Amino acid sequence: QVQLVESGGGLVQPGGSLRLSCAASGFTLDDYAFGWFRQAPGKEREGVSCISASDGSTYYADSVKGRFTISRDNAKNTLYLQMNSLKPEDTAVYYCAASASWSCLVDDMDCWGKGTLVTVSS
Repeated sequence: QVQLVESGGGLVQPGGSLRLSCAASGFTLDDYAFGWFRQAPGKEREGVSCISASDGSTYYADSVKGRFTISRDNAKNTLYLQMNSLKPEDTAVYYCAASASWSCLVDDMDCWGKGTLVTVSS
């Protein structure tokens, strides 16, 4: 059974940090690109950061460049998102997703986790 399970969300003050994890099971990570997406209340889901299956190429949305870092550990079947210098506008439900193709578009993802809530507030 293909499954993605996110963890690590929570409440953090502006300027703080969080590390999200996504545990994958039921498929071989080496064959898939992975990404982090987020959806704030009343807004569409958007791509935050993605990492390719082959050479580790990465993509970051302009809004998170220099603050967020995506990484993957294929041996542990886990994807990470290190989030630093968090801002209130980063508040959203964060989703992990997998794609058989190299893409960071919502419609191209083949498998989704259920999400973890990140709240940035003082």
